[in-house]
Amino acid sequence: MTSTPPFPEILALIESRSAALRDAVDAAPDLAVTVPGCPDWSLTDLVVHLGGVQRFWAATVTAADDSGPPPPGQRGEKEPEGDLSEWLSESTGLLLDALRAAGPESPSWAWWAESGVPLTAGAVARHQVQEAAVHAYDAQEAIGRPEPLPAAVAVDGVSEFLTVCLGSLGAWPHRPARVAFQAIEGPSWTLDLSPAGARADPPASGEPVTRIQATASELVLVLYRRIPLTDVRVDGDRAVADQLCAWSKMD
Repeated sequence: MTSTPPFPEILALIESRSAALRDAVDAAPDLAVTVPGCPDWSLTDLVVHLGGVQRFWAATVTAADDSGPPPPGQRGEKEPEGDLSEWLSESTGLLLDALRAAGPESPSWAWWAESGVPLTAGAVARHQVQEAAVHAYDAQEAIGRPEPLPAAVAVDGVSEFLTVCLGSLGAWPHRPARVAFQAIEGPSWTLDLSPAGARADPPASGEPVTRIQATASELVLVLYRRIPLTDVRVDGDRAVADQLCAWSKMD
């Protein structure tokens, strides 16, 4: 497993990936264009989604209460007005200001309690890097200019997905399996799937039945179902890889 980037670096990555999405929006000839990674959404819908998510987490982090999210009306709700890119920039600024004020160890509610990952502002910030990064890729793809996720984002993104997203899904509904992920850049991860759920970085015991190899960016995009499994190398039991991708659906 890889180490999590320092908190100031995480905040910088949130800003840079949000800026990448805004750049794609500014370059779009038509904001009504469909987003391939979220086919029910237009580019406008994508921006409204990310801005709303960032405002929600700004309010949640500020509340500093890990027992539940803020009540309706206190979740940063604000409809877009004026220039859409400027509204998103304001949303990102609110999130970053809240995270800086709170600090990484401040308590915060989050939806991943079942994963065992701490309910802290630091964990929220880490996930918001991936939220912004994957949706920046969505926006770039919508205008025909998709770019790989930066290595610093993608390497931690694999680890974050395995621990937070998969760790929150409950029991694995298929035969128990061990899966290895290998990034071409060097890092590797192991995942155990069982009725107890998904466990990343398990004790060394037994060989993986499936190995998935690609760049870290491609691994993240496969896990978030932005690119097909056929775009990466899969060795061993391919059915397990197919089951994992079907099980791990995340917006």
